[in-house]
Amino acid sequence: MSVPAHFRAVVQKRGYAELYALRCLDLPAMDVGGLDLLDRYEQRIGLEDPFLQTADDMSFFCHGDGTFLKLDQDGRITMTDFIREHTGISNEVAFVGRGNFFQVWEPGRLAAYGAQARARLLQLRQGTKPGERSE
Repeated sequence: MSVPAHFRAVVQKRGYAELYALRCLDLPAMDVGGLDLLDRYEQRIGLEDPFLQTADDMSFFCHGDGTFLKLDQDGRITMTDFIREHTGISNEVAFVGRGNFFQVWEPGRLAAYGAQARARLLQLRQGTKPGERSE
């Protein structure tokens, strides 16, 4: 997949030699960032008791549900089965900036998620809880 120029510029500016992609826990998307993304998760795991299941689960999520990616000279990343299976990406990819990382989505799934997110925010703006109707 070809990474959009804007995202490549940010990657270069931050000096990322390689990228880390992590399956989103609750969404059909991949979080992609520099090694600082991986470091952030590892720091959080370090706060957990290593003898509890939570630390093991978090380590599996961070390390077992992630993969290293390299941008080639043309700004492309190899689309692996690991990414395809989680995201449902086939021919087209959508990129979404998320602050210190970006996400890759299958465009239809991104559109559906975006509609849901906007609906939740509209409910908050209107002072109703998700699932309630405003009168």
